[in-house]
Amino acid sequence: MEGRYQLASDQLQLRVLLLGDADVGKTSLLRRYVEGDLWADAPPSSTVGVEFYSRMLELASGPRVKLQLWDTAGHERYRSITRSFYRNTAGVLLVFDVTNRESFDHIQDWYQQVSSVQGLDKVIFLLIGHKSDLQQARQVSSKEAENLAAVLGMSFLETSAKTNSNVTLAFETLFHDIQQGLQNGEIKVDGIWGGVRVIDRAQPPLNQRRKKPSQQCLC
Repeated sequence: MEGRYQLASDQLQLRVLLLGDADVGKTSLLRRYVEGDLWADAPPSSTVGVEFYSRMLELASGPRVKLQLWDTAGHERYRSITRSFYRNTAGVLLVFDVTNRESFDHIQDWYQQVSSVQGLDKVIFLLIGHKSDLQQARQVSSKEAENLAAVLGMSFLETSAKTNSNVTLAFETLFHDIQQGLQNGEIKVDGIWGGVRVIDRAQPPLNQRRKKPSQQCLC
């Protein structure tokens, strides 16, 4: 069927965005997932515009996937820049800070900004409640966040970059859902600017690609 991809033969590139208010910890999440270790002295400064991270991942079904992970600024003055990335994305992590009620209240606005883009293919969303290690300062309950996720039709996870709680699980949950969308045809493999595109076709082994030597005697 057109738009689906062959797991055994295609190498894919997936483009994923992290969206949410400023200072909810999007950069910390990405750096923990991509680099493993956190900063030694101080957390990273606020993102200006959009920053790009890359990582290779091998899905459970076998194909290797190049991940393009885009860290977007949450400040209003950068919205025109971040909106330009909405159209060409396969998945979005909607991130709020469990100790910041306002960041949670803005999640529906972030969701609507992406969903309202005309001509946008299906996008997979995952709601993330970050800084779950700060339980004493919590302003948003897990139950409340789960209810919002259910209303918006997505899954919910709580994470902490500081303790490395559920960070890998969050990204892999999103990638698994994207993979399912590809397999059932909900998500299409697009061209150069698509959120999902083929970047390499698997080639036959070298010994199969070489021509057999001529049997003609040259003596």
